[in-house]
Amino acid sequence: MDTKQEILRRYLREGDSERKIARDLQLNRKTVKKHLLENLQVQKTSGTQGNVDIQERLLSVPSYDVSHRAKRKLVKGIEDLIKEQMQENDRKKRNGLRKQIKRKVDIHEYLLGKGYKIGYTTVCNYIREHEIATREAFIRQEHHKGEECEFDWGKVKLNMAGEEKRLYMAMFTTTYGNYRYGNLYSRQDTLAFMESHNDFYAHVGGVHHEMVYDNMRVAVAEFVGRHEKTPTKALINLSGWYHFRWRFCNVRKGNEKGHVERSVEMVRRKAFSDRSTFDSYEQALDYLTSILERLNGLSDPRKDKSPQEMLQEEVPLLWKYPGSMECYLTEFLKVDKYSTFCYGTNHYSVPDYLVSHMVEVKIYANQLKVYADNTPVCRHERKYGMYQWEINLEHYLKTLSRKPGALHGSVALEQAPGEMKQLYQTFFTSQPRSFIDILLYCQDKQVSYKKLVSTVNELRKQCPKDISCDKVIAQLGNNAQSDIMGLTPVNRNHEIEYHSLEQLREISQMVESF
Repeated sequence: MDTKQEILRRYLREGDSERKIARDLQLNRKTVKKHLLENLQVQKTSGTQGNVDIQERLLSVPSYDVSHRAKRKLVKGIEDLIKEQMQENDRKKRNGLRKQIKRKVDIHEYLLGKGYKIGYTTVCNYIREHEIATREAFIRQEHHKGEECEFDWGKVKLNMAGEEKRLYMAMFTTTYGNYRYGNLYSRQDTLAFMESHNDFYAHVGGVHHEMVYDNMRVAVAEFVGRHEKTPTKALINLSGWYHFRWRFCNVRKGNEKGHVERSVEMVRRKAFSDRSTFDSYEQALDYLTSILERLNGLSDPRKDKSPQEMLQEEVPLLWKYPGSMECYLTEFLKVDKYSTFCYGTNHYSVPDYLVSHMVEVKIYANQLKVYADNTPVCRHERKYGMYQWEINLEHYLKTLSRKPGALHGSVALEQAPGEMKQLYQTFFTSQPRSFIDILLYCQDKQVSYKKLVSTVNELRKQCPKDISCDKVIAQLGNNAQSDIMGLTPVNRNHEIEYHSLEQLREISQMVESF
């Protein structure tokens, strides 16, 4: 633009010729002549408006009409090849092969392989022009209080007590206030899907009118035609209990539940980008909860309120919370010769009198409850590894009373609480039957392991090297009964008891001296 003004100034004010102007400014004479002719033409045709037109002409940036310029590289044959590759990409997307489509650089390499000499930028520009022509428009939505909540899964990889584990984060996000709630599960299965809803509604204290999902397997049982979808039994049960409506997004349209899509990405980054090592699952869950509380407490500058405050505005408009829904699957499994049943390649123990019987197992996301003849038998923490054994020592006491020698190398003893193993190894390695008799007594009288260990520790003060089955049971005696029946415990400071303990201590010292 300044060059054009310099041409006009030299020609009109200084009287320089076109040749001199072109030589001084190092321009082509045709360029100088073009600008001068445009200026003279405006002066002739504009009349009284000429000064304004001249001013606009002087301030305008030079432009060149290239609409009719012939393409030197991007000839029709190359255009057809690029279109074929773009159509092939569209076909793969429709068939679920989105991750196997060709990118712009791949299409450029394909053309070079065909022997065409064309620049990468030229290919990118052509593809971009055609993609823009086919882009869809989006409709901005208005969200009302208590109306919608969105759900989605997010995958996280954490180090739990030195072991790398893959967990799944169930994320809920309200569309009105963008309030976020999340939980961690070992699997992205039906039970976790149902229990996550239980936890969320209990946390909020109400139920949003509509839940929005993508086409996840735990929510969509099957597709009927192009747009109709059949919900899973789990989703139908949840809807029947909590009375919410559901809505599914279109295939590969994550923007239709953009609140929770953004939440999964942001919460995962805010929570686990700085820290990914934890001692236990509970510690990781507590950490995630603290991050969510902080995010929900931050004020939204667009509304001058925090998500927590906006959720409180929604609560009066939510459906009434009906209480927690029981979420489990039921299977009937046979107890094998090791007095265990197998579920998901893992073995779980039951009392040994159930060998060869069928038991009813209620499977929850984090635990298993076992029933025999409609009577509760035991419960186990659910294992998600492969070929693991969950053995409870109490389940084998009657068998071990007949085979006490099997105790020493048993998996049941290996998985017993650490204090119980130490108790056995310190005092009863050479007399396993006595140890089993003590455990049978505790089982019969409902004495806890903690109480047993504390009783043995008291005996050690009195008789450091003479801990026998009879002494332990006698020491438990009235204390165990009083703990069960709610009676007043024996007075430890009674005079007779005091002198008896003193005599036992003296006798023990005399025996040790010999």
